[in-house]
Amino acid sequence: MSFKTKVNIYRRKIMRSITKNIGSAYSEPKKGEINFSDIKRVLIIRPNHRLGNQLLLTPLVQEVINLFSNCEIDLFVKGGVAHPVFENYKEINNIIKLPKKPFNNLFQYAKSWISIKQKSYDLVINGDKNSSSGRLLTQMSKAKIKVFGDVNEAIQSTYTDHEHISKYPIYNLRNYLAKLGLSNENKSIPVLDIKLNEAEIANGKNILNGIIKNDKKTICIYTNATGDKCYSEAWWETFYSRLKTEYPNHNIIEMLPIENISKINFQAPHFYSKDLREMGAIIHNTSIFIAADNGVMHLASASLTPCVGFFSVTNPNIYGPYGNGSVALHTDKTSMDDWIKAISNILK
Repeated sequence: MSFKTKVNIYRRKIMRSITKNIGSAYSEPKKGEINFSDIKRVLIIRPNHRLGNQLLLTPLVQEVINLFSNCEIDLFVKGGVAHPVFENYKEINNIIKLPKKPFNNLFQYAKSWISIKQKSYDLVINGDKNSSSGRLLTQMSKAKIKVFGDVNEAIQSTYTDHEHISKYPIYNLRNYLAKLGLSNENKSIPVLDIKLNEAEIANGKNILNGIIKNDKKTICIYTNATGDKCYSEAWWETFYSRLKTEYPNHNIIEMLPIENISKINFQAPHFYSKDLREMGAIIHNTSIFIAADNGVMHLASASLTPCVGFFSVTNPNIYGPYGNGSVALHTDKTSMDDWIKAISNILK
């Protein structure tokens, strides 16, 4: 573990201990006091710059849209990746961005925080119960209803999938609103979705056709990941060899990361793009996406393609792909035969 990682871990622990009681003094509305048709202005707070975390926010945004169909949503995020992720969400009114490197942009950082006090909302949601800054921002905001994201024992005992980072905020919001008289508990949880349009999908198909040049189904792999989530070249080469043996009637292509590297030494036909929506559109036209836990895996999931996510150090119950037939596999607790079976179940 690097020194920077250790510092961040301790920083988060200290901030959580400081902010854990924020919201306890908030006076919650009582049942009957809120007219839900009046909820028009919503702020969702998720100040994290990582691609995966912005994509994992899309189900909560969809939930709010489904609940309050005429609402306008502001997002408070970090970095610029939210713009392409939410490009086709017409309900998004404004994206308030913290700079990715706050100490290099102190004025912009302070300006973003101050902006929270300059607008009134009907509903403010902290999108991550573990975010200290999210709790602080929720406290600072001016709103009729504030959802801080506190851990709720009723949710934990009712929903076996409550740990998932995309699902818990939705369960929590539903639980909170039910106390105020709005029930939505029987609806299915939205999946990750970047809402690719027809033109984007058609362009992705054209690019894919230029790579494969046939009508076979296509398996797409992504061999990179950050830190110790990344599997070795030997691991990927062994797995890639097995894929070729098991699926001779399928194309196997590799999506390359921004570093333009390959853990299989560029053995498979491959493609490279820095455009997130173009990447998603290409993946959308494949039959399955296979990768370790990383932001591009979540991009594939948000492109509505079945995903097989490999996990070894992170918790699949928290970060695993779901919906569209996707599965999360802990590679220390399963075998390659298990992985092939899961892939075959998707491709059949």
